[in-house]
Amino acid sequence: MTPPDAPHNRWSDLDRPPLNVTALRRGLLRPDGLWSELEVVETTGSTNSDLAERARSGGLAEGTVLVAEEQTAGRGRLERSWTAPPRSGLFFSVYLEPGDAVPVERWGWVPLLAGVAAATGLAKAAGVDTALKWPNDLLVNVESVERKAGGILGEFAGDGIVVGLGINVSLRADELPAPTAGSLALAGAVSTDRETLLRAVLRSLEHWYGEWKAADGDAAASGLQAAYAAGCATLDRTVRAELPGGGSLVGEAVAIDGDGRLVLSTEDGLQKPVSAGDIVHLRGTEGGLT
Repeated sequence: MTPPDAPHNRWSDLDRPPLNVTALRRGLLRPDGLWSELEVVETTGSTNSDLAERARSGGLAEGTVLVAEEQTAGRGRLERSWTAPPRSGLFFSVYLEPGDAVPVERWGWVPLLAGVAAATGLAKAAGVDTALKWPNDLLVNVESVERKAGGILGEFAGDGIVVGLGINVSLRADELPAPTAGSLALAGAVSTDRETLLRAVLRSLEHWYGEWKAADGDAAASGLQAAYAAGCATLDRTVRAELPGGGSLVGEAVAIDGDGRLVLSTEDGLQKPVSAGDIVHLRGTEGGLT
């Protein structure tokens, strides 16, 4: 491993080789497939910001994928920063255009769809049980404690939506940004090969997006609503929803409704849907993550 003060180059950490863009394009770009363009950059502030700017300028093709070996200003939900050592994870964004076939009010399912796709793809390729914390955190178990290993951020741009994913792959314990963070490696992944993992996630995303779009964005008819609920670690727990603009709501998370909202059953017997907010797991956890 290279000493901290050594000059940085793309091979400075031999345990973290750079991505092979030629091999990725060969495996993912097909004339009849969703993915139309794939670019890997050495470093950028935020892949989401880059793609969103290109989408607003016009001419960005659906299925464009932008991957960064390092993000210096990655953004999570609620404008939180997301940073990690170079080549220690997967940092990428995709541009999707559901089009007129899917009503705009159903587009909010796309980030949740990406969560299902990522959890499914990682479970298969990394051999790690990956769960979802509503709305879009990816959870893994590190020594029987739930830890956040990834996050998803969606934003409307141009005629479509940009969805960004950040996934901790090979982060070591001393590199974690917070006590509640984890990585696939620390969760005992059978593979931390980033090319294998990226292909698995993008193929899973293509599958789920195709199913959802074919059902005109109907999350129930496409099976997406049931799949998200099945993989959601927030359900059946007592949680506190920190609501946008202030205020909070406490209750048992009992369902994901047809609009992708988290439904809370409160102490007064009411069921209240939450469409946005930061969720804190209060009870029903096995420790660690809130």
